[in-house]
Amino acid sequence: MASEPSPSSTVPIRRPIADARGWFARVWSRKLVKAALALLALGLVAIFAFWLLVIRDLPSVDALRTYEPPLPTNVRGIDGAPIHSYARERRVELSYAEYPPMLIRAFLAAEDKSFFEHHGVDFPGLAGAVIDYASKIGTGRRAKGGSTITQQVAKNLLIGNEYSPTRKLREAVLAYKIEDTLTKQQILELYLNQIALGRNAFGVEAASHAYFDKELDELDLAQMAYLAILPKGPSNYDPVRSRERATIRRNYVLDRMLDNGFITRSQHDQARAEPIVAVLRRTPKFESVGGYFVEEVRRQLLAKFGENAKDGPYSVYSGGLWVRTSLDTRLQDLAQKALRDGLIRFDRGRGWNGPIRHVDMVTDDAGQPNWLQSLLNTNIALDYNDWVAAIVIATSGGSAEIGFADGETGTLPRSGAQMPVRGKGGTAFAALEAGDIVAVAPEGGSFGLRAIPKISGGFVVEEPASGRVLAMQGGFDDRIQAFNRATQAMRQPGSTIKPIVYSAALDNGMTPASIIVDGPFCVYQGARLGNKCFRNFGNSRGAGPHTMRWGIEQSRNLMTVRAAAQTGMPKVVATIKKMGVGDYAPYLSFALGAGETTVGRMVNAYSILANNGKGGPPSLIDFVQNRRGKVIWPENWRPCERCNAPDWDGKPMPRPVARQRQVLDALTAYQMVHITEGVVQRGTAVTLRDLDRPMFGKTGTNNGPTDVWFVGGTPQFVGGLYIGFDTPRNLGGAAQGGTLAAPIFKQFAVKAYEGMEKLPFRAPAGIRMVRIDRGSGRPVYGTWPNMSDPKPAVIWEAFKPESEPRRAARRSGPIAPVVAKPVAPRAEAPRDSDFLQKQGGIY
Repeated sequence: MASEPSPSSTVPIRRPIADARGWFARVWSRKLVKAALALLALGLVAIFAFWLLVIRDLPSVDALRTYEPPLPTNVRGIDGAPIHSYARERRVELSYAEYPPMLIRAFLAAEDKSFFEHHGVDFPGLAGAVIDYASKIGTGRRAKGGSTITQQVAKNLLIGNEYSPTRKLREAVLAYKIEDTLTKQQILELYLNQIALGRNAFGVEAASHAYFDKELDELDLAQMAYLAILPKGPSNYDPVRSRERATIRRNYVLDRMLDNGFITRSQHDQARAEPIVAVLRRTPKFESVGGYFVEEVRRQLLAKFGENAKDGPYSVYSGGLWVRTSLDTRLQDLAQKALRDGLIRFDRGRGWNGPIRHVDMVTDDAGQPNWLQSLLNTNIALDYNDWVAAIVIATSGGSAEIGFADGETGTLPRSGAQMPVRGKGGTAFAALEAGDIVAVAPEGGSFGLRAIPKISGGFVVEEPASGRVLAMQGGFDDRIQAFNRATQAMRQPGSTIKPIVYSAALDNGMTPASIIVDGPFCVYQGARLGNKCFRNFGNSRGAGPHTMRWGIEQSRNLMTVRAAAQTGMPKVVATIKKMGVGDYAPYLSFALGAGETTVGRMVNAYSILANNGKGGPPSLIDFVQNRRGKVIWPENWRPCERCNAPDWDGKPMPRPVARQRQVLDALTAYQMVHITEGVVQRGTAVTLRDLDRPMFGKTGTNNGPTDVWFVGGTPQFVGGLYIGFDTPRNLGGAAQGGTLAAPIFKQFAVKAYEGMEKLPFRAPAGIRMVRIDRGSGRPVYGTWPNMSDPKPAVIWEAFKPESEPRRAARRSGPIAPVVAKPVAPRAEAPRDSDFLQKQGGIY
């Protein structure tokens, strides 16, 4: 019987091996599971980190479909011509089709040659950038970009310019999304419109003007290649300071264009041989027009629309607004020159007033003084006659070296700067220092020093029919003196306030023929102050009783305060306030111009008089359009259909929207205009009489005198000005409005009215023209005014209905003065207005 094998004889060799294999299998399976789980967890963490750091708050690329780059606000004059722009980023937006193909090729060669092949990311370039970044960690050096044009659009428009690997990842993800959302052409259009290229130029069209003063389609290949190098760092390739480095980089771009087949060998060689010749940094040509005017426009726009994009879609510096103003550049030039000439005449012979400004010289990369940059940084310029602004580079011996904004230099000899220094003594040449910004003019083969006048002033011209400001000059030059004296300087108007004071008197029962005593007038002010006695200009004694007209024509202070007292100062200051001049307490001194106001307010008040009492706040802005051409201000603006002559259909004339209100009684306003025409014909503004046209106005001279004024004009436009020191001080006893201010207005008016029709002021319905004796105010009958006599015995006078004096036959000898009382006209007597109609309404 065979025996059964024992357990030890059947298993002993094979079981240990099997057990070992099972153990290893179990161990490795557990490790693999753990590793898989660890990898899964790591992947999830990586995905979460990627989502948290890169994807979580990525901006939507859909915004790019409607993206509007920041655009400057463009300002135009009354004729539609550009006069200025407000911008922190100079940019002109173009469509893709407007970019020259060769320019696009230049940018592709410089920035992204495979742009039309990749889908937003150039992986070899990105890998190189990552390696470069890793190699420079801790060195403080910046790694190369490696970004495609699409990534640059994502960076510039959506995520910013943070320097980090995270930003590069976000940039790449967004680039993919952008490529799915926009076409290649749309991406390039965004890029070329918004890229920063230096000199405050954003986009290639603005850069074309900033560097070469050309339209984009006027650039040659070498200039296009130069623009294409600027995205890498405009300051590194400045065409003046770093011309050699810029040339090397430009030539590199030309080489890449040749390698890529974008240009031919002959084009390449010709462009490489061309030197980089860029214009100097300067203000656009048209932006020197109407500096004070456009600055006032800017202030009004900022108050209405805000400054930056955060203030709304129509912000001044990024909203792309189109602003039509009322600036007449011809009148602006005339007003500017007339005021400047007047200031120079007054200041001539009084010595040199010192430099315009003194600056510390900036240094270049080599530590050398850079006088050109120092001058350009001041933004000081001059355009008066042949005067130019210059910086003193150095003085030695008998001459000074001076430099100009165009980079040229010249010599100022000692003999050209011999005027004394005002208030200090010594010669101007001895006072010159390096860094002084001065005014000079050509003299022989060198230059001579000129003195910017210390005295200043303001000049405003307004159209009465609309209230539009046509010209504004607020000083000698806004690039030297930014303070706008036309709207910001509060000055005492002196006698220019009198027509408004007398308007209140006419509104309250007086007539132009009312008799007012020109004699001592005192007011008791209480036990502490005692009597306040007024006096005429120059302390002249009173001339006895005279008509209101005579008192205005001769600017008699005593008659004015007497009329104001009789009318009541509360009524007088109410009229002054209603006319927009100022809000004063009811003190008699305000009737003589002691209150403060601006020349702009005074011109507007006189415009109300010239417009038969209609008016409102003066306007500089006709309307504002958004970047798509829709008018957004005034809110209720609407066009005047058929107002342009070519559009008129022969039907009744269209009427533009009236934006004025009746501020002053029309009859009162006309009476005052008619009276102040006499100021020009035989009064204090008689210097204007030889302009030979209907004109009204009033001169003004305040206490001291510290300011002298003239305000007046014609139905077409009213102008006004004052001159005086910014810190008021005496101008000298000979200074008067008629001798200093009126001649300035005359210089302006001679050219301004050339070829302009001579229009009379139109009397409103109800005015009655009566012949009166100019000296006594009594009516006369049987004698007609002598129109050719500047000082006729008989004149036409304007009266309101039922206020004209009774007619009487003129007797020989003087007529005793009487106060006119309103009486009904005699039915049988012919009305003088009938005679005026026969004479064409001119009187």
